[in-house]
Amino acid sequence: MSRIIPDLVVAPQELPAHVDVVVIGGGIIGVSTALSLVERGVSVALCEKGLIGAEQSSRNWGWVRQMGRDPAELPLAIESLRLWRGMNERIGGETGFRQAGIAYLCDTDADVAMYDEWLKHATSFDLDSRFVRGEALKTLMPGMAKPIRAALHTPSDGKAEPFIAVPAIARGAAAKGVHILTNCAVRSIERSAGRVSGCVTERGEIRCSSVVLAGGAWSRLFAGNMGIDLPVLKILGSVARVSSIEGVPDFAVGAGNFAFRRRLDGGFTVAQRNANVAPITPDSFRLFCDYTPTLIKSWNELTLRIGGQFVRELKMARSWKSDEVHVRILDPDPSLRFVHGGVTHLCEAFPAFRDARIMQMWAGLMDVTPDAVPVIAPVGSVPGFYLATGFSGHGFGIGPGAGALMADLVTGSTPCVDPAPFRMERFKRLKRAA
Repeated sequence: MSRIIPDLVVAPQELPAHVDVVVIGGGIIGVSTALSLVERGVSVALCEKGLIGAEQSSRNWGWVRQMGRDPAELPLAIESLRLWRGMNERIGGETGFRQAGIAYLCDTDADVAMYDEWLKHATSFDLDSRFVRGEALKTLMPGMAKPIRAALHTPSDGKAEPFIAVPAIARGAAAKGVHILTNCAVRSIERSAGRVSGCVTERGEIRCSSVVLAGGAWSRLFAGNMGIDLPVLKILGSVARVSSIEGVPDFAVGAGNFAFRRRLDGGFTVAQRNANVAPITPDSFRLFCDYTPTLIKSWNELTLRIGGQFVRELKMARSWKSDEVHVRILDPDPSLRFVHGGVTHLCEAFPAFRDARIMQMWAGLMDVTPDAVPVIAPVGSVPGFYLATGFSGHGFGIGPGAGALMADLVTGSTPCVDPAPFRMERFKRLKRAA
C-alpha cells in the first residue's frame, strides 16, 4: 500500500468453525454488510484476502452524494446518507463524515440542461438540490476565476475519509461480534444438496448457511469459478492528494475536467473528472456486446489501454483449487497524465491551488457493470449465495445503504429500499451455477 496512508490494519481474529454468514471482501460494501448483519443478531465472519479497505474502498474520492445519482440508485443513496449521519456514533469511531454539501459546475447550457433533466427525477424525493447563478454563485464559489453558467448545489450531501472510514466500520463491527479475518482469502464455497454449507479459506473451513460475495474487482473471477458469468469489467481511476490552501470551497466540487474535496487533514483529494482508463483485458472481448452501448455513450470519458494487465489476466487461471492464492492487494500505477491534467485544470479554475503541492498519487480499479448500477441480490441457482458488487465507482457513498439492503435480503426482512433495480437477472446472461 505504498500510495495510500497505511493505517488499514484491523486486528485479525481466530477462524471460527461455524457462523451464520460469511462475507467475502473487506471493502466498504463487505464491512457495511457485516455490521448490519451482526446488529440483527446474525453471526458473521468477514474474510479479506489482504487488508481491510486496501483496494478501491480506500482509493476513491470520498464523496457521499445523492446528487446526480442514477434514478435506480437514488433511494439507496438517500438511505445511505441517513446511515452515514449516524455512523460515528453507531461504531464508536471516526469516519471523517461531514455533511458539507457537493456542487457540480455547469460550463455550458448543455450541462445545465443535463442536470435539469436529472432534477426532474429528483423532485419526488424532496432533495435540496438547486441551481445557483449570478451573485449567489460568487458567494458559493469563493476563489473561482473561471466563468460558468451555473452550479447544481446539494447542501445535504457529504464527504468522508475512505482510508479512515472503512477500517473504522470494520473495527465497530468487530466490537459487536464480527470475526474479521484479514490475509484470509476464500478459495471456494461448499454446497450440500445444492445449498451453501460452508467456505474453504486458506486458513481452513468455515461452516455457514449463507455467503455474501462483496469482492469488488475480484467478484467476476470468483463468481466465474462457480460457473456464474457475471458481467463486470475493471476501470482504473487516478487520484492525488495535494497540500492545504485557503480561499476555496470546503465542500466537494466537480467540474467537467476536475474534481476536489477538502480532506479531514486539511489537504485536498483531487482528480481529473470524466477521465478513466479502461484496461483492455481478455474479458473486454468476452463482454464486448454487453458494454457496447456504454462504450458509445461514454467514449469521451474513457481511455482504452492495452498493457501488462492483459497478459496477467490472460495467464490467470479462471478456475482454481482451494489451496491456490492470487494477488493480495491490487495497487496499480496511477495515470500521471490524468493526475497532472486534473491539477492543471483545477488551478485554471481556482488559482489558489497554484500554491498547493502534490503530496501523493494513487490509483484504484473499479468494478463496473454494463449499466453502471450495482448487483445486490441473491443468486437463484445457488440458495444461500448473494452478490453485492459492480458498484461502478459509486460504492463508497452508498456502502452503508447497500450493506443494510443486503442484510435485509439475507435475513428475509422487509428491504430498506426496493431491491428490484439491483437484481442480477437484468443482464440476462448469467449461467446456471455448476
